[in-house]
Amino acid sequence: MSAPQLVRVESGMIPIPAENIDTDQIVPARFLKVVDKAGLADALFHDWRFTAEGERRLPPFAIDEPRHAGRSVIVAGDNFGCGSSREHAPWALVAFGIRAVISTSFADIFRSNALKNGLLPIVVSADVHAQLLAAAQGEREARIVVDVASATIRLDDGAPVPFPIDAFSQKALLGGLDEIDYIRTFEREILAHERGQAGTIDTRAGATT
Repeated sequence: MSAPQLVRVESGMIPIPAENIDTDQIVPARFLKVVDKAGLADALFHDWRFTAEGERRLPPFAIDEPRHAGRSVIVAGDNFGCGSSREHAPWALVAFGIRAVISTSFADIFRSNALKNGLLPIVVSADVHAQLLAAAQGEREARIVVDVASATIRLDDGAPVPFPIDAFSQKALLGGLDEIDYIRTFEREILAHERGQAGTIDTRAGATT
């Protein structure tokens, strides 16, 4: 399997309500030469987390707050992942342990890169987003369940809320598949089609193939 599998997540939420967070803020350009995805965890939101001298900022940025430790779902502001195209952004998020980001909208290229790398971008309405953000910012740890198979999220004991996801991306996440892996799942159908084509007549060439 070529991509991190994602079936179900149950986690507290990390609130990052800023809008228009771009990929350079998610992973500054100077870290793009990193080839080991695991090493990108420290690069995630680096300039928001660390001073120029490399010291951790006080108060800490949201993902470094002790009460947010181990949480794997971010509730972000509108238009998350805008800016330049770089797969390092979802790589860094997954390396840090983030498996889903919830927002009212995502940049198209970021959304595509995220889905290919085991990170689920979840689009919700403004009303649902406001509810989730308030819960994430509350004193009590509100937990959310993300279910990829049913394409729903559920806050604590609340009702499931559906989110949009295309069939290919859903199957790829559930199986931990990339595009090539997905095509291989149809190997029997492809072989049957090729056998059915054997011996057919190419009318354009006037010959048997």
